[in-house]
Amino acid sequence: MVKNNKLPFDEILTGELSHAFKPDPKVYQLAVDYTGFEPDQLLMVSAHKWDLQASKQAGFRTAFVPRPLELGPGHAADRKPESYIDVMADDLVDLARKLES
Repeated sequence: MVKNNKLPFDEILTGELSHAFKPDPKVYQLAVDYTGFEPDQLLMVSAHKWDLQASKQAGFRTAFVPRPLELGPGHAADRKPESYIDVMADDLVDLARKLES
């Protein structure tokens, strides 16, 4: 997806690099160790609240972008605010606008 759409990522990290899978804290620590940034300088963007909760516990900033059909047709995405979510956006364009302001 990244290559076909020429998305400009600097790095792509996966849980396999830490021999763990989210929400294992080792996965989030991998991002800190690999990038050299402090956790509060990193933003986890996810459509899964459990992932954001775990990344917030690791010290990350968090952004929730729900997928409209995550739960299938006729089921609304869970848009309830949570204490571990810093930014909630309708889509990635909306998130970019909110991060610019």
